[in-house]
Amino acid sequence: MTLRRGRRRGEKRGPKKKEREIDYSDPHSLEVCGAEYLQSLALNNYSENTIRIRGNGVRLFTAWCYERDVRQAAEVTEAIADRYKKYLFHYRKKDNKPLSFQTQSQRLVSVRTWFKWLAKKKYILYNPTAELELPKLEKTIPTNLLTEKEAERVINQPDIRQEFGVRDRAILETFYSTGIRRSELLNLKIYDLQMDKGTLAIRKGKGKKDRIVPIGDRAIRWIEKYLVEERPEYVMEPDEEYIFINQDGLPLSKTNIGDRVLGYIRESGVNKQGGCHLFRHSMATHMLENGADIRIIQAILGHENLSTTETYTKVSIAHIQEVHRRTHPAKMERSTDHNAMETDIKKMLESELIQEAQEELD
Repeated sequence: MTLRRGRRRGEKRGPKKKEREIDYSDPHSLEVCGAEYLQSLALNNYSENTIRIRGNGVRLFTAWCYERDVRQAAEVTEAIADRYKKYLFHYRKKDNKPLSFQTQSQRLVSVRTWFKWLAKKKYILYNPTAELELPKLEKTIPTNLLTEKEAERVINQPDIRQEFGVRDRAILETFYSTGIRRSELLNLKIYDLQMDKGTLAIRKGKGKKDRIVPIGDRAIRWIEKYLVEERPEYVMEPDEEYIFINQDGLPLSKTNIGDRVLGYIRESGVNKQGGCHLFRHSMATHMLENGADIRIIQAILGHENLSTTETYTKVSIAHIQEVHRRTHPAKMERSTDHNAMETDIKKMLESELIQEAQEELD
């Protein structure tokens, strides 16, 4: 196998895009208040993802206010907050599509939590966003799900004779076996896998919560094959022990693994939209259809609220149909009536034949 080497560990990347510097001359400006708020999130151990999402919401709202000559946090009123909500509703993207209500809600939540913090810290006299109503979100169900046969077809796509073929097969097996998130898979380390116990430790998952999930024997065998045959060729010292690495010995990126999984789905000929999360949805649905308790699924997926997991009961219709067929009394009555009807028809035909025979004898 040809060994490819890219940028060495510690080697500098190209120049990053320079961010606009914050003007700290006005300590009451939205920019300064926003920077302090985001710093407080980091100091209070909020996840990087939460800080990124809220930071994006803070910056977008600040830019919108500056365009309207609103520069200080104290200048933001309930009317301005309401105007921003209407702005998000009427905003159109480059493809002329509106922002989803999920995105609108996310941006408004960022502003609300920010101003709640400002009021708590006495930067402002009151919170102008306290009564800001969030848009009602629709409870959607996963529309793209792999059948069991489709899942197997996708998993079998990687060519294990090619570079990283074994690794990619192990990745797909892990996604389908455990239902973990993409970010959780990328952070897996060798000591997180307990082969003898058949478990996988997820450290600092969503909400920075740890959990233990079961992993199937087949997925374990493919990971073991990758660790023995492929990973040693690319690992670089000091080894940080991430399970899945790239040609430079570094952890895979979200974009890289997302593109590879999407590519295998397309190559399989399965006409379903989605990537890594498609396996998460499918795994949960397949387990429910095969009789798994919903609270077990909740624990595996790491859902804080059972209502989130209950989404999958709406698409796990096969098991529900079978229970309905076996237990619903109306269905049983229809079956009984059908048998009675057949008996009546037979008696009627027999009576007619007897009558015809008697007429012939007469």
